[in-house]
Amino acid sequence: MTAALRIAVPSKGRLAEPTTRLLREAGIPIPADDRRLLVPIAGQDVELLLARTDDIPTLIRDGAADLGVAGGDQLSEHGADGLAVRVQLGFGACRLVIAVPAGSNIAGSASLAGRRIATSHPVVLGAHLAARGIEADIVTLSGSVELAPTIGAADAICDVVSTGETLRRNGLRELEEVLQSEAVLLARAGASTDERIAILCTAIESVLAARPKRYLMLNTPDAALEAVIALLPGLSAPTVLPLARSGMHAVHAVVDAAELPRLLHPLKEAGATGLLVLPIEHLIP
Repeated sequence: MTAALRIAVPSKGRLAEPTTRLLREAGIPIPADDRRLLVPIAGQDVELLLARTDDIPTLIRDGAADLGVAGGDQLSEHGADGLAVRVQLGFGACRLVIAVPAGSNIAGSASLAGRRIATSHPVVLGAHLAARGIEADIVTLSGSVELAPTIGAADAICDVVSTGETLRRNGLRELEEVLQSEAVLLARAGASTDERIAILCTAIESVLAARPKRYLMLNTPDAALEAVIALLPGLSAPTVLPLARSGMHAVHAVVDAAELPRLLHPLKEAGATGLLVLPIEHLIP
């Protein structure tokens, strides 16, 4: 009997909720109140392994999980050997930056030489400094990195930021960016022969492709048809169908959700009626 497809998902942190929502939309009904760390999914050949995000690349590489969601920064920190990025997930965007106290005299990366830098990403930071010929003392911490300068544990930090607000609240200013990151779906290298992985990846990609799109339906008199079609920046050519009422056509198109507020009035002015906008759950372009 084939073992269940095991997916490692973040148990907490900034990637946990978006990952759970994405998997649910991709057809994996994750129980909302299940507190187990290994959760079988009823009616599917799937089980979820709830884990620390930092551990997920290692769990996949070592065969404890078949797939998993982690940040690109974790992949860079733990190494990509034995792993393959299957899908860029488009959420969890952040940056790994070096920051110093707002009043520090450290003015550039060269000023970091001989300083103590606290981080939970020692491998990435070490490579970044080495590429610039800078020798510094890297202090590895697993949490509360931003407090290190305040308590005298370091002169600077290298930490993940989204908006930078946490840095400002802790009296820090950004010195330079080390890397940019977003969430990725990982698999073991060579696991492409497992059809279940391909099926899940396609489902996830279809959800991600659908999120920024909407399905627009409208009716238009034949005399206005050409003008209405010219306004639609659809995924491809819109679908045009004759209505039972003579002299009228229905027009269906997939459009960018961000474009809709600017489209509706011009469409109405061109002669469109009965405009209906629907969400799209899955889309394979």
